[in-house]
Amino acid sequence: MTSIPDNMSNKTQTPESARQKPMKITTLSDAQHRHRHIAIGEFDGVHLGHRDVIRGADTVLTFEPHPRSIVAPQGAPKLITPLSVKADLIATQGVEELVVIPFDNTFAHQSPQEFIDRILVDKLSAAIVSVGENFRFGHRASGDVNFLGQHGSFETRISPLVEVEGEVVTSTHIRGLIVAGDVESANRFLGSEYQIRGVITNGDGRGHKLGFPTANIVPDEELVHPGNGVYACRAVIPSQGPEGTVPAAVNVGVSPTFDTGRGVLIEAYLLDFEGDLYGQELRLKFISRLRGERRFDTSEELVEEMHRDVEYVRRTLT
Repeated sequence: MTSIPDNMSNKTQTPESARQKPMKITTLSDAQHRHRHIAIGEFDGVHLGHRDVIRGADTVLTFEPHPRSIVAPQGAPKLITPLSVKADLIATQGVEELVVIPFDNTFAHQSPQEFIDRILVDKLSAAIVSVGENFRFGHRASGDVNFLGQHGSFETRISPLVEVEGEVVTSTHIRGLIVAGDVESANRFLGSEYQIRGVITNGDGRGHKLGFPTANIVPDEELVHPGNGVYACRAVIPSQGPEGTVPAAVNVGVSPTFDTGRGVLIEAYLLDFEGDLYGQELRLKFISRLRGERRFDTSEELVEEMHRDVEYVRRTLT
């Protein structure tokens, strides 16, 4: 088991500027035949343990949708990262190509030997295969790292589990931290800032009336989201270019002060930003949790608290 010092857990990303060319994304059927160093996994969140598996690989092989959503849908987890975010995070690791396997019932019934022979050897011509020590594959997850390592056509590299703060880094644990609102700890395990992306939608306009107009995202039901509360975030609006990254005070919840009766909404007040953003993509990178969501007796009390929240975000992120 590998342990990563606390002060190193957010320093594993390769800067975007260091990459020589964009990472290619392809499906398995379109992947070209060439010798490869392949890292294999679901890689939900692309956390520190995943990055240890990926390190040195030129190709990442992953699955879409999550295999458990096909083989055991009742136990399928809500994900940390959709494929688009996962691809962007993998690209920061210096990978040349992301190969996506469309996971379905037919693929799920492949034996471990068929997976090795048909995909790793015949299709992808693997020279080196990197996996985590708990990697399982093939029908009913009957293949393991020992079975993989017995194949003589490629070298197998097995990455030990990674520890941070005495805890094993797993996607399951990180999901729990996010749901609990502990985004700071989640970020240390991820090695980067947890983020949510979505298209800005219309709200009820109440934030504008209170003096805090918000850009609103409806959370994807297939993804985890932080527990109800107020967060300091970095907001990124790709369409705005370099000017599109600003601090934001973000509320995740149901606005209990006003009894809206709606589901969870993510409302981002972008500091010192003006403009109509409806229909554009917003990316929120969560830095810290300020407080839980709570009900105020009057809108005036809410506004006073919002001013304090915004000033905290300004001091923290600017």
